[in-house]
Amino acid sequence: MTFKSYVALLVLVPLGFAGVWDLQKHIDASQSRTEVEDDQVILRSGKLVKAMSLEYAPLMADIYWTRVVQYFGNKHAGKQVDLRLLWPLLDLTTVLDPQLMPAYHFGSMFLSDAPPRGAGRPDLAVRLIERGIQANPDQWRLYYDLGFVYYFDMKDYPKASNAFLEGSKNPHALIWMKIMAAKIAAEGNSTETSVFLWQDVYNTTKDPEIKENAQTHLRLLRSAEDCQQLDALGDQYEKQFGRRPKRISDLVQAGLLRGAPLDPLGYPYTLSEEGKAQLNLDSPLLEKQVMEQRRK
Repeated sequence: MTFKSYVALLVLVPLGFAGVWDLQKHIDASQSRTEVEDDQVILRSGKLVKAMSLEYAPLMADIYWTRVVQYFGNKHAGKQVDLRLLWPLLDLTTVLDPQLMPAYHFGSMFLSDAPPRGAGRPDLAVRLIERGIQANPDQWRLYYDLGFVYYFDMKDYPKASNAFLEGSKNPHALIWMKIMAAKIAAEGNSTETSVFLWQDVYNTTKDPEIKENAQTHLRLLRSAEDCQQLDALGDQYEKQFGRRPKRISDLVQAGLLRGAPLDPLGYPYTLSEEGKAQLNLDSPLLEKQVMEQRRK
């Protein structure tokens, strides 16, 4: 290193540190104002922040990932659906540290889930995960996340199948990745596949909100399956008596049921005016079901 280069380094490095921490102080001072007003991004260029951070880029990434979680949590707690800063913050975080795996895993969930639970931007979730795969090709779980977004949020079953298949090629991937690829390719959307994926989310996540969301989906899937079985019994009843049942008790009296079945929260199913099985009006699952139907 020449003397001139050494002097330049002595000048530029402190300036870099000063710039980064100056920026952080400015963000902290502006946080409450930006939350109340329009949540404007203080700085959108991840490459610039990374260059200024030097070897402290991973530390800055941790700081911004904390901001992502805080931002999402505050918006979610306030039932605000405007999550326009979510992508810029995740973009900045993953540019600073391309190996920060939670940012890809949880960030994609925050982005892809429909309002009010998320930003309703599965396209950006795919973009985020694909960036993660490019930077971390050995992380098979990212292919799982990609398949999850394609399967549930984009209903693109060929791409979902391909994502699971690509992930299954990793020697460390679990065997069911290849099974999922085959099932989705053959069946597209199926209750069995959906239950498997949501059960895996429930079993593996440590985040209480994500666990609760997975449990809600599992309960809705079970209730949907219950209603299908009740409707099949209603079809038998109609063949036998020439009309649809009006109450669940009609199925019991006809010997088609031993007793009134309950939904996963313990509320008895009812029949509509058309004789179709449905959730009880008093069941908290009904509101969740309506929200899911609006998503579709």
